[in-house]
Amino acid sequence: MTMNNMEEHRDDIGSRFGMWLFIFTELLLFAGLFLVYAVYRFLNRDAFQFAAEELNTFVGALNTVLLLASSATIAMSITALQKNKKVLSLGLLGFTVLVGLVFLVNKYFEWSLKIEHGLFPGSELLLEYGKGEVLFFGLYFFMTGLHALHIIVGLVFILVVFVRIQKGRINSENFVHLENAGLYWHLVDIIWIFLFPLFYLIT
Repeated sequence: MTMNNMEEHRDDIGSRFGMWLFIFTELLLFAGLFLVYAVYRFLNRDAFQFAAEELNTFVGALNTVLLLASSATIAMSITALQKNKKVLSLGLLGFTVLVGLVFLVNKYFEWSLKIEHGLFPGSELLLEYGKGEVLFFGLYFFMTGLHALHIIVGLVFILVVFVRIQKGRINSENFVHLENAGLYWHLVDIIWIFLFPLFYLIT
């Protein structure tokens, strides 16, 4: 089968449906984690509030702004490609990747600081605080770590799409994979929008 025939038989509807189904399962996963968080917070309200004061709200807010900006740029890249503005679309995707990397760097330094101060699951210092603080930081590292993993997967996805646009395999007539990358990245942003207030703005 030739490349042209393969292009003619591509299943855009199936591809979009598959991505939406995947996003739905991911939302169910994080919804379950949010429910676990809510239960433990209800049972350890004071401890969670005390532990949250150890987090850097400025860094959390900065990462929120960065992800919101990247969500806008990847959406604009889709529009640019639809209008045959390939270079602009690639530039916007490049910016999205750059922002995602900055987010990960910020998270790395934030985690490193917490570990340096002994605020990580299993540390002797954290065990001295009590069960509530242990639960808070356990959930913090697990949920933000899982989110960071999704960021990495999203960046790889976007880079693959970036290369395919460069080679002309994704274009103004065939951009469903770019749309799917955008949907996945929006999922990553939405998850963080919930994580940020739960951990950093808890009162």
